[in-house]
Amino acid sequence: MKNPILGRRRALVLSAGTLATPMLASGLARAADDWPNKPVKYINVFPPGGPTDTLSRIVCQELSELTGQQFIVDNKAGSGGNIGTDAIAKSAPDGYTIGLYTIASQSIAPTLYAKLPFDVAKDFTPIVMLWSVPNLLMVRLDLPAKTVPELIKLCRDNPGKYSFASSGSGTSPHISGEIFKQLGKLNLLHVPYRGSAPAYQDLLAGQVDMMFDNIPGPLSLMRGGKVRGLAVTSAKRHPAAPDLPTMSEFQPGFEITSWGGICGPAGLPPAMVEKLNALSKKALESAAVKAAFEKQGATPIWMSPKETGEYRAADEKRLAPVIKASGARVD
Repeated sequence: MKNPILGRRRALVLSAGTLATPMLASGLARAADDWPNKPVKYINVFPPGGPTDTLSRIVCQELSELTGQQFIVDNKAGSGGNIGTDAIAKSAPDGYTIGLYTIASQSIAPTLYAKLPFDVAKDFTPIVMLWSVPNLLMVRLDLPAKTVPELIKLCRDNPGKYSFASSGSGTSPHISGEIFKQLGKLNLLHVPYRGSAPAYQDLLAGQVDMMFDNIPGPLSLMRGGKVRGLAVTSAKRHPAAPDLPTMSEFQPGFEITSWGGICGPAGLPPAMVEKLNALSKKALESAAVKAAFEKQGATPIWMSPKETGEYRAADEKRLAPVIKASGARVD
């Protein structure tokens, strides 16, 4: 015999569930419409003072002006960007914690690191692509090499003597150095730092000999006469440094371009994602951001959320064999 009370309870539960679905959807829609109604935290996975920090602050400033709410940059550095990236993955999917979507932790780390605390394909919501920048090879001024061929010869003639700095293991500057070693058959010591700024200090002090980095930082040092720039890692010469050759002119096949965008944790409401994507597009189209990006040598590359996720996945696939061939590995 069926229990009438139990039957009524089940009916009530089903009824509540049926009503809850549209109510939940309505609540999420209202949250997206009202977003942002308080400050938004933007996690930059690298330290202050580096190229990604500068570019992130340019965009966040413009987003603050567009929305009337502060987009506050919170630097959580370490492990080639993985510490901050993990913080993004583990944040609440409410749109008030977002962060840097970057080649280092999203396309390089899955191959370079033996173990990661996050899944790049499952734990994030891609929101928008913002910029692309090549890396630039610079050397200390007293190093007796004024061209890439001269540097290759110097390193070959003195195996194990010279070192290259990077902004951290797993970053695109690190992988650029590994590709340089691999293609040139060079014995160089990799010295990783917690970001670009401390690496610059040791390069200028002569503690390390050379460094690849996202072009904004090296450009500033070059213009100040503090380092010697030798080449860029893009497929073509860069308009911000037209006199510098590409690495591929001396090492065919050498091409790597760093990129940055915005992501959030998995589960962000689609309407909120689309709203931030549209706001980011407006930011990139503003005269102020265009001028600031140009000064930094960065190229705006807005993409839709879907395109942003697809770009990341394609870049991971493209870089995986390069990283494996370099022999670079972090356990």
